[in-house]
Amino acid sequence: MSSNRRPIIATALLLIAASLVRAGTEPQTDVPVERVILFSSGVGFFEHRGKVDGNTKTELRFKTEQINDILKSLVLQDLDGGKIGSVVYPSQDPLSKTLRSFQVDIRTNPSLGELLNQLRGADLLVEAQGTTIEGTILGLEKKKVRIGDDETLETWVLNIIEGGTIRSVDLADTSRIELKDKELQEELAKALLVLAQSRDQDKKPVTIEFTGDGNRRVRLGYVVETPIWKTTYRLMMPDAGTKDAKGSLQGWAVVENQTESDWNNVELSLVSGRPISFVQDLYQPLYIHRPVVRPELYASLSPQTYEGGTGGGGFGGGGGLAGGNSNGYFGKAPAAAPARRGRAKMRPAETSVGIQISEELAAPTFDSDEEADYVSSVSSIADAADMGELFQYKVGGVTLPRQRSAMIPIVTDDIDVERLSIYNQGVLAKHPLNGARLTNSTGKDLPQGPITVLDDGGYAGDAQIDHFPPGQSRLLSYAVDLDMRVDATKLNSTDTLQTGSLVNGVLMLKRKLAHTQVYTLENKGGHQKTLVIEHPRMANWELVDSAKPFETTEAIYRFKTNVDAGASSEFKVTQEYIRDVQMALLTTDTDRIEFFVRAKELPAKVRDALEKTMQLKQILSTTQMNLDQHRESIESISREQERIRENMKSVKQNSEYYTRLLTKLNDQETTIEKEQATVAKLQEEVNQQRQALADYLNNLSVQ
Repeated sequence: MSSNRRPIIATALLLIAASLVRAGTEPQTDVPVERVILFSSGVGFFEHRGKVDGNTKTELRFKTEQINDILKSLVLQDLDGGKIGSVVYPSQDPLSKTLRSFQVDIRTNPSLGELLNQLRGADLLVEAQGTTIEGTILGLEKKKVRIGDDETLETWVLNIIEGGTIRSVDLADTSRIELKDKELQEELAKALLVLAQSRDQDKKPVTIEFTGDGNRRVRLGYVVETPIWKTTYRLMMPDAGTKDAKGSLQGWAVVENQTESDWNNVELSLVSGRPISFVQDLYQPLYIHRPVVRPELYASLSPQTYEGGTGGGGFGGGGGLAGGNSNGYFGKAPAAAPARRGRAKMRPAETSVGIQISEELAAPTFDSDEEADYVSSVSSIADAADMGELFQYKVGGVTLPRQRSAMIPIVTDDIDVERLSIYNQGVLAKHPLNGARLTNSTGKDLPQGPITVLDDGGYAGDAQIDHFPPGQSRLLSYAVDLDMRVDATKLNSTDTLQTGSLVNGVLMLKRKLAHTQVYTLENKGGHQKTLVIEHPRMANWELVDSAKPFETTEAIYRFKTNVDAGASSEFKVTQEYIRDVQMALLTTDTDRIEFFVRAKELPAKVRDALEKTMQLKQILSTTQMNLDQHRESIESISREQERIRENMKSVKQNSEYYTRLLTKLNDQETTIEKEQATVAKLQEEVNQQRQALADYLNNLSVQ
């Protein structure tokens, strides 16, 4: 037996299948990326443009997690009379389930003999040892062939019916096998294609079919999740000591191409805005439970329930789908030539900032004013919604390979800069920070990002800005100002009575709380400094006897003051709060009322009424004290009687001591009766005096 006799493994199978795949492959056309719009909300819109000829396909590759976005957002257009065919993508079902759906089962990596055994009855052509045999597969069997004195080899033998003759071919001797059944060829090619695509589980091909005649322009777009494009800045400070100076701001966009397509000469737009975007699981196959229906002969009749309907035209009203119209669209049907739908209202910045625009574009050309129409080539696409007010940076001629990142200059402008020192006691207690007040005079919307500050040709520090629209101002700080010292330990708080009134026996007082902080400022530098003081703003407190702040936020006042070189000064901030206090006079003690009687801040009528109230309360208090004393006397005698009764229990009744105790007990009873009468009288007086006080206070209203 020749030396090439060996078991036939999957290598031969793949060689055969490769020819089948090549034979069944339809022409494909590359449609490159021409336009990319990246949003600061973490999504990107990608537009491919190109030319196709006749019926063809194009293939795009996406990450598995991007397929949901593709199914949700893909839009297609054939501009020159063609039509969009199907869009095909791999199923998310397990590989074994997908392979099991084909006529040829290659799930277990079968050998050539095992594969051909599945194809019994199929026509094929076999070349073996220079002989060509064409016939039908009858079957395969394994035979043992002796290759030595004590060694055998098991090999596959293919049995073929050729005409009326059955011929046997050792598979180890075959050099070529060709399936003649086109249907089986296609099934095997599809199964192998699924296997090839499954090698990279994270990448999924999406194939788009274009149908039509001749050379045509096509366009397709989609939205997928992308890394958020970021912005970094460099601020060149103006010379120290100059007024109304201009600084220089340089902004760079950090862009990442995490797609599966290279960007070659693309038009890149960086949009500052947050359109609403979400992910819906459209890729996962959904299977609905279906009831098992038994033949009516064996089924028992069950009680029926019926869902209520609306009056008029039955379900949903009208005919067809609920909410639809006669041509099958949900909502408004698209017109034959839609006018500027889906275009964002954007304020474009300067184009091609820092990027050289290529003179040579891709072969297909598109008029820049030509409106994108993703409707006419597809049977049903709903109207697009307005994206709202956004701001974009547009850069032409950008080339960035896939899985690479780049920094692109988007801002190179002069900007209004005012040098400042910024003090906030909560940030640093004894020193302010070197800083600046920027006014966005660039006319561009500046996204948030870090700023590297350069001063006098060298690095000065880092800062951070939030979203910075044109015309607005922002403070930034980048270093500690050691030349300026601030002492914020001088504090003074007061609480003073302002006025008061009486309303139905309630004393209504107005008190003024004042909080004053004195900042002692010392400039040890060689030139005058402008200091911004950020002072805490207390809720519901008013600023009084202080300089007017140039800015106010919910939490702080911002004051500005100048400190000469080598000089010291003070800056005072006072806040006041008027507080209302209520006191019910009926339950307030006389000492407290006496304090307000002497308070000169109260009106004279109020003090007179308080004095009379105090007198009535003092009379009531005196009577109440007298009443309490008599009650205490009764309780004291009662306790003594308890002691006497206990002693009488241990003394003989005919003794002199017993008689003495009995006499004393009798005298005490007489005293108790008198005290009880006095208590009753005093209680009546207390009740009358309390009622008189209550009546007076309830009718008392004095301003």
